[in-house]
Amino acid sequence: MIFRSPWPDIEAALCSVVDEVLGRAGQHGERAAVIEGETGETLTYRALVERSSRVAAGLVKAGVRPGEPVAVALPNSIDFVLTWFGALRAGAWVVPVNPLYTPGEIEYQIRDSGARYLVAVPERAGALAGAVDRAFIAGCGENELVACTDELREVRCGPADMAVLPYSSGTTGRPKGVILTHANIVANIRQVLGTGALGEGDVVIDMMPLYHVAGLVVCINALLAGGGTAVLMRRFDLEKWLALSEQYRATSLMVPPPVVLAVTKSPLWDKYRLESIERAGCGAAPLGADLQKAFEERTGLVLRQVWGMTECTALISMDSMDGLRRRHGSCGHLAASSEARVVDVATQRELGANEIGEICLRGPNVMQGYWKQERATADCLERDGWLHTGDLGYFDADGYVYLVDRIKELIKYNALQVAPAELEDVIQTHPAVADAAVIGIPDEAAGEIPKAFVVVRAGAQIDGAELMAYVAQRVAPHKKVRAVEFIDQIPKSPSGKILRRVLRERSVTATA
Repeated sequence: MIFRSPWPDIEAALCSVVDEVLGRAGQHGERAAVIEGETGETLTYRALVERSSRVAAGLVKAGVRPGEPVAVALPNSIDFVLTWFGALRAGAWVVPVNPLYTPGEIEYQIRDSGARYLVAVPERAGALAGAVDRAFIAGCGENELVACTDELREVRCGPADMAVLPYSSGTTGRPKGVILTHANIVANIRQVLGTGALGEGDVVIDMMPLYHVAGLVVCINALLAGGGTAVLMRRFDLEKWLALSEQYRATSLMVPPPVVLAVTKSPLWDKYRLESIERAGCGAAPLGADLQKAFEERTGLVLRQVWGMTECTALISMDSMDGLRRRHGSCGHLAASSEARVVDVATQRELGANEIGEICLRGPNVMQGYWKQERATADCLERDGWLHTGDLGYFDADGYVYLVDRIKELIKYNALQVAPAELEDVIQTHPAVADAAVIGIPDEAAGEIPKAFVVVRAGAQIDGAELMAYVAQRVAPHKKVRAVEFIDQIPKSPSGKILRRVLRERSVTATA
């Protein structure tokens, strides 16, 4: 059974990202395009066009050729945005890198991508100068590329040209580069705007890192293409984020599940005037219906769940803004011009509505493949364009999608499957719990048992037996948590995904 999007199809992406985003910048002139939350420095749409042209000219002058990569290791900043558009205007493609990575981790992505040029903060530029032909410094009030006064002969990229090579999170091995073209990004921009999630005059306080597709594609490219303003945060702090939301009169919130949990359990929300906020969306990991409802009761906002992944550029599906049509626990409908099918994990038999299996996707936002990884590409991307997501879930009869968990993270208890995300949702409803994560650990009798890692709220008290009893009252017998460990913090990626491999390593070390 094929599931399709109810939204009208988007127009075919026949232009570059630069055309799609900057081509409309003249309409907005002196409106703020990007603001740095920590410093207040503001980049207007007019200045974005002019200064990104200087960056492009500087890259061309240094020898960057059309069709080659430029690595960018910068925090959320105006410099990042200028480098992104500058590199594309020079005809290059971008390798976005987490600037907090060690020099060794950054060098892996540089060498794997073949990047000969790097734009980075001073300390990273200095440490990695030997890994590239040229390392440009940007940040700390300095950007040597913006100082270029040469006239730019802009290189016009085509829709099939490569635009960006983000690297997957690497939770199960070395990170893999994901090949995304201009057409992929333009299509996803149009898919995002087609949901009504963003539009002209919108203001988003963005804590999503720009080296991640959620921040880069949605909070910069789609937001600017729609005529909005991005207020960037370099480091997330709940109170600072709320203060910026009040100061700049944010209209839309885009948050990962940990922030949903923090808002729900913190008294800070009531401290600020946030009546300008009209919409809220949550993505990066599955969100349970109970936590979704708790957030809505706390804030008075309708919280739309979003499903996305790097291999699909960013957005895959989004729920309705209409509180009556939205369904708790669902990630809504597929984005425009997309289709999906659900297959049995063991047999690959195609399933119907309300049957759980691996979700496969096809659409204009699906990646071209993994960089220099033919086997990995063949394992997940079929010749006719179907992408095996690795996500376990189902569609209901009305086409709403529900995620259960990642296939590789399912716990096998006596041959029965247990989804960690489901147990995490239950544990997080306990008033003494601030955060939680669940993994499977080896057990001689059952094969694996669910073990919970729990962060207790400040001033609260609870023991493992009490928490296990709490969960046991709310789940089937085979899903019961059978071990609990209390820790200070749940390890997560910058996008908010739980790093279960870190918890598994912790468990192995503890039992060694």
